[in-house]
Amino acid sequence: MIVGIAKIRLYLPACHSLKEKRKVLRKIKDRALSKLSVQVAEVAEQDVWQSAELGFALVGNDNRVIQSIIDKVFDFIEGFGEVQIVDQVSEIESY
Repeated sequence: MIVGIAKIRLYLPACHSLKEKRKVLRKIKDRALSKLSVQVAEVAEQDVWQSAELGFALVGNDNRVIQSIIDKVFDFIEGFGEVQIVDQVSEIESY
């Protein structure tokens, strides 16, 4: 069993309230689920307007497939016009 975990830190320059931030993050999470079949969750900085930390995990049986999906999620979020990536980390473990 191969487990891939990833965390991405975002800057949301256009958000001036938590309501605006949650709206943007909801779009990201919904589109990631519909396009990439990946659940994404806000894992830190829930009370900060212009900053967010998202996490996701994948399970599979092939390192290349897991890494490919992680890369696709990072590319998708990078291409999302309302946010800027500050930091991204991923790790793949075999069990």
